[in-house]
Amino acid sequence: MFGLSVEHLLILLVAGLFILGPERLPESARWLAQTVRKIRAFAAGAQQQLEAELGPEFTQLRKPLQDLQTLRALDPKAVVGRYLLDDTFGEPPPPSAAAAPARLQPGERPPVDPDAT
Repeated sequence: MFGLSVEHLLILLVAGLFILGPERLPESARWLAQTVRKIRAFAAGAQQQLEAELGPEFTQLRKPLQDLQTLRALDPKAVVGRYLLDDTFGEPPPPSAAAAPARLQPGERPPVDPDAT
């Protein structure tokens, strides 16, 4: 759910041990686990109730949220490369006749853009 690694969990455990002490740490961990289970059950119940009341419209309402999730999962380096630099980082570019630059003849000078220099 949160994507915590083993190292992060160990750090949290040690921090909890120092903050709460060895007597209160197990009780606090049980309380936290029960609270997380209750929240998950509440969220699942609310989702089931919305699905029952809205029917097929529920999936249409979820589509923009799923699109937002895919946007959040994008890698910034790939986005910059794809949209600003037209680079796909190792993927071959799609074939396009309009995107292919014109080839210069031998001895021909390339055009100069005075605004770019």
